[in-house]
Amino acid sequence: MSRPLHRGVSVGGRFSGNSGDFLNGSQMKVRTEKDDLDRNHSSSEQTYLSVKFPLGFNIPNGSPSKYNFSENGFAADPFNTGSIKSRHKLILLFIKFSLVMIVILGLTGSFWWTISITSSSRGHILRGYRRLQEQIVSDLWDIGEISLGSSRLKELEFCPQEAENYVPCFNFTENISLGLSDGKEHDRHCGQGSMQNCLVLPPVNYKIPLRWPTGKDVIWVANVKITAQEVLSSGSLTKRMMMLEEEQISFRSASHMFDGVEDYSHQIAEMIGLRNESNFLQAGVRTILDIGCGYGSFGAHLFSKQLLTMCIADYEASGSQVQLTLERGLPAMISSFSSKQLPYPSLSFDMVHCARCGIDWDQKEGIFLIEVDRVLRPGGYFVWTSPLTNPQGSHHNKKNQKRWSFVHSFAESLCWDMLSQQDETVVWKKTSKKSCYNSRKSESVPSVCSKGYDIESPYYQPLKSCIGGTHSRRWVPIEERPAWSSRANIKLNDLAIYGVHPEVFSDDAHHWNLAVRNYWSLLSPLIFSDHPKRPGDEDPSPPYNMLRNVLDMNALFGGFNSALLEAGKSVWVMNVVPTSGPNSLPLILDRGFIGVLHDWCEAFPSYPRTYDMVHAQGLLSLQTGQQRRCTMLDLLSEVDRLLRPEGWVILRDSTPLIETARALATRLKWDARAIQMENNSDEKILVCQKPFFKRQVTS
Repeated sequence: MSRPLHRGVSVGGRFSGNSGDFLNGSQMKVRTEKDDLDRNHSSSEQTYLSVKFPLGFNIPNGSPSKYNFSENGFAADPFNTGSIKSRHKLILLFIKFSLVMIVILGLTGSFWWTISITSSSRGHILRGYRRLQEQIVSDLWDIGEISLGSSRLKELEFCPQEAENYVPCFNFTENISLGLSDGKEHDRHCGQGSMQNCLVLPPVNYKIPLRWPTGKDVIWVANVKITAQEVLSSGSLTKRMMMLEEEQISFRSASHMFDGVEDYSHQIAEMIGLRNESNFLQAGVRTILDIGCGYGSFGAHLFSKQLLTMCIADYEASGSQVQLTLERGLPAMISSFSSKQLPYPSLSFDMVHCARCGIDWDQKEGIFLIEVDRVLRPGGYFVWTSPLTNPQGSHHNKKNQKRWSFVHSFAESLCWDMLSQQDETVVWKKTSKKSCYNSRKSESVPSVCSKGYDIESPYYQPLKSCIGGTHSRRWVPIEERPAWSSRANIKLNDLAIYGVHPEVFSDDAHHWNLAVRNYWSLLSPLIFSDHPKRPGDEDPSPPYNMLRNVLDMNALFGGFNSALLEAGKSVWVMNVVPTSGPNSLPLILDRGFIGVLHDWCEAFPSYPRTYDMVHAQGLLSLQTGQQRRCTMLDLLSEVDRLLRPEGWVILRDSTPLIETARALATRLKWDARAIQMENNSDEKILVCQKPFFKRQVTS
């Protein structure tokens, strides 16, 4: 069990009490409502709407309704001609009609008054209306909870043991049984009810990951699902650079048996024309998409060079590349090169890397290479390491020669230049010149997509057989972009490309610089002073980093990510842009960060226990403003699945929604504190920590 949170920590704010107090109050409210209902209704059988529609109606079964509803659900006729009672009703109806007319006239006058006031006053009114709307939503939610009884306030149950490594929306066996094939069996399929409202327990012998930098190269075997045979039989270049010890897996950066990842990275740099991999940043390379990344050793090595490598691979029930990479604290997510586009906009990465990644690039008329071209920036590099490319290799027969010839010629049609070929590795450079596209013939294959084609919001859309060309306003060669880290501070004059006003962007940056200082002032005593080391651990060396990665669920412009970097925090951020809001992901990626589009009413494509901190500002407001396909409990249950034991949650939103979230945090067994912001009475921060529950060993 993890330690309780301090109550006395203060950062210009105040704690609004224990979450248990809120729960006790809610339970008293439940008892009071129940007593009232028992006094007013004699029947014990009652019908309620579910919490997803939180306004409950209570109509006793078998009794006539005071609202005169007939059995078929329509209202009965209120008039009975010829009776005195009907005349009285007619008079009442006339009075009601008169009152309605008065109200309409009053509203009309109010409308004309509203449009005559200043824009500043109108802004205050709109904010007040939004607060009122959020308060109503929260109140209706509470009413729904009360109407369903105290059972709705019980803590969630633990998931069965088979769920400890389960990822919703990915079920290879079920997809096969449904007849899916041709790569679609690896696709993500999220149906209704894919979210699970139970708490995922860690494996029996799970241990808290080691701090960085040690934890980047050494992980606990019990924390991931992998067998010794899977370790020893790994065939990928980066998979082989690991050793299985008694309780740990150690990843090697060099080996006497195989070329080390350092030598491999150095070779790629030289093939590009650089002195070594430390010069990647100078060549405009900051973000890399690593397809079939093995266990992330390529990205782990480049991380020390200030390069961010996003690992993607298929879902694997055991020996998962993505799970082991995330356990090392490195960027990774489940994604498949099969039938759908990757959830990134066009021109997202400076390099795409595939080292024996298992993709047949010559299949389906080169459509996978077209997807690489879509996400690759102008001037970016595609690095492919495969026995297929080695003319002297044992795999080089007539069939493989034909496959290699197809890839070679297709790359030329994409306006890629082959820079170099050494042994099994080939490096192409995507053109930086628009003239290449302009000189292509109209009948050239692949064709250039029409200007109306949406290249910025490809949320799991089918793969396209056309290339984007130079249609995007973001079509800027990597060598012409500002070098890192200047790229993070995007020029205000360039914001018009993304539809962002400079003043809004500057205010957002200022806000997050203050917020990060407040967050760390709040969390530092809890993370470091209260528990600097665990029994049996050696004294941690600076910076005592227990936070390696952060999942920002509503990243907007990536301001939180930028502020963490400016504050010198050695963490990376997965910036998520919800599909229910405006798409600002192109701006985030062009700042040199990594991120993804996602619908938060669906499970995130990652394994359980993969993030040290989950952060969300305004996400609850954004979700409640949309047509509701999921509940707040669904959302927070998914957060619990993604968060490692002893991990942290920071939610910042309007006061009514934070209070609702705090009540639900109790059901999730989180230690939770709500903090009132002194400089903004309309918002609160909810800080939670997930306890470390251990699964009992069954005999």
